[in-house]
Amino acid sequence: MAKFELKLPKMGESVAEATITSWLKDVGDTIETDEAVLEIATDKVDSEVPSEVDGVLVEKLFEVDDVVQVGQTIAIIETEGDETDESKAAASEPVKDAEPVAPKVVEEVAQTVVAAKASVAPVVSSEGRFYSPLVKNIAKQEGVSQSELDSIVGTGKDQRVTKNDIKAYLESRSSAQKSEPVSATTSEDTKSLDAARSQSAIETSNKTSAPAKEKPKAEKAIEKPMTVAGGDEIIEMSRMGKLISKYMVDSVQTSAHVQSFIEADVTKIWNWRKKVKNDFIKRESENLTFTPIFMEAIAKALKDFPMMNISVQGDKIIKKKAINLGMAAALPDGNLIVPVIKNADQLNLLGMVKRVNDLANRARLGKLDPDDIQGGTYTVTNVGTFGSIMGTPIINQPQVGILALGAIRKTPAVIEGPEEDYIGIRYKMYLSHSYDHRVVNGALGGQFVKAVKDYLEAWDMDREI
Repeated sequence: MAKFELKLPKMGESVAEATITSWLKDVGDTIETDEAVLEIATDKVDSEVPSEVDGVLVEKLFEVDDVVQVGQTIAIIETEGDETDESKAAASEPVKDAEPVAPKVVEEVAQTVVAAKASVAPVVSSEGRFYSPLVKNIAKQEGVSQSELDSIVGTGKDQRVTKNDIKAYLESRSSAQKSEPVSATTSEDTKSLDAARSQSAIETSNKTSAPAKEKPKAEKAIEKPMTVAGGDEIIEMSRMGKLISKYMVDSVQTSAHVQSFIEADVTKIWNWRKKVKNDFIKRESENLTFTPIFMEAIAKALKDFPMMNISVQGDKIIKKKAINLGMAAALPDGNLIVPVIKNADQLNLLGMVKRVNDLANRARLGKLDPDDIQGGTYTVTNVGTFGSIMGTPIINQPQVGILALGAIRKTPAVIEGPEEDYIGIRYKMYLSHSYDHRVVNGALGGQFVKAVKDYLEAWDMDREI
């Protein structure tokens, strides 16, 4: 019998780790090639890890909610057949006689090991809280005490402390140590770092006299007690909900959000689509929605204004060569995900329709690959789907802009004639452009959204697709 190591596969650009969300197989279960063994989650995408061989699952090396690095072995599968050639070679290689070790040296090493073990206070699960091996290892390496670990607010399942939680705590602890003035204090004044930090937050806020419970990356915030009245229901946020919540807050704290709004007359597009959509469906077996038309116009505008197609890293601006449009899509559970249309400026309208429909369908079915949500350079969200006429969307970091498409409405409008103006019914919509005022000034932000409007209003009624 041979043993096969099932490793966490590479999942796309910049994805270095994943969280195990569930095991689909138990130890002792028979597994076939390409059969899913476990489910994992990255920042936004849930995926399955299939087996590469036939065999029996004999060992799980990680538990649910553990964070695993790409390339790490996550399970051992026992397969039929002989061991690999490398294993045989290693087994058949004669063992060289080791040089005898002096008894005195052995005794000194043993004493050193005992002393080292005695000096380390291992972190253990306590107060009903489970800590994964990864979290325990980080705590040990960074010198996090048991009391500190117990005080960290966990964002994992059943409030478990995840890798990100403990890393956030370490960052906040480091920044607090740098900002606190050096002063002589007695052990009676500071029994623990957590108590001192909580007391400092209380004295600064002057809002409450109760001890504050520290939150990762938010030392100044004091967690207020939750008031629950009779009949109220407490609902635990989903894993994705927690991630989205964190990203939204981080984005608002990072970028100086500014909005520009403009109204576009899309009567030509409305009438053109009405004229061609039935024949298009019969020929291509695809729905012709407004989204790919808008995406084409936005890609053209980004080519005209390349400084909207940038990202910010620290005090550096990265001007992106590729135009990769993120397309916010609603999920059945109410959350949003942003699949990316790669090289959108290189697609014709038919290619754009097929790409938009493919990503939207797979997003709803939960079948997006991790690479499908990577590499976006600008994002578009269609708030008009839910009847909103405009919005103020939050930028998808590290991008610098996001465009919200409002609902298309029939409105009375002044139409300029060759000799005199008249009132007519037109199809109009608002374009809401949020951009990062740190690097995008009002002129650029306004010119960009004006360019999108101009492309939409100049639609060719005789265009073929």
